[in-house]
Amino acid sequence: MIWLIEVEIKAKISDFNDVKGKLKEFKISKVSEEIQEDIYLERDDIGFAKNDKAFRIRKIIKEDNKTIVITYKGPKVDEVSKTREEIELCVEDEDKILKIFERLGFYKGGFVKKRREIYNLDEYVISLDNVEGLDPYIEIEVDLEDGSDYQDHINKIYGIFTKLNINDGFETNSYLELLMSK
Repeated sequence: MIWLIEVEIKAKISDFNDVKGKLKEFKISKVSEEIQEDIYLERDDIGFAKNDKAFRIRKIIKEDNKTIVITYKGPKVDEVSKTREEIELCVEDEDKILKIFERLGFYKGGFVKKRREIYNLDEYVISLDNVEGLDPYIEIEVDLEDGSDYQDHINKIYGIFTKLNINDGFETNSYLELLMSK
């Protein structure tokens, strides 16, 4: 079985139009747009948030389609990115899976809702995130097989940010952490 490492870097931006202009200039087209609603689960004896981990149920709404994804994210492995283990599983029924987890002692620890525009540049996914309650953000990520050398990809992601004229505003906290710190 192959596990994935998600290499992700995000930055707060002033507005989406400047970035969209740069993406258009580099002939990077939008692939899709979706709404993501995340319910973060917690259990006191596990302490996901305290241990820099995440466990969530994500509802993805794209046109008339709805997908439900359960995600576990391990702790970050460095200080300059959000690189971490990520395990995902699709399920059919959000209400039933939430009920199962509640029966196992999990409770809702937070909620994040965002509109995401997705662009692809080679193997990299560029997301423009309009998160309810936060300023605009851009994320650039790539998924690698566990054990891969991710440092080169971190450098390439920062290179993409430089091409997009984004040189500051980098953030290693999750959207949930940012919302909770407000």
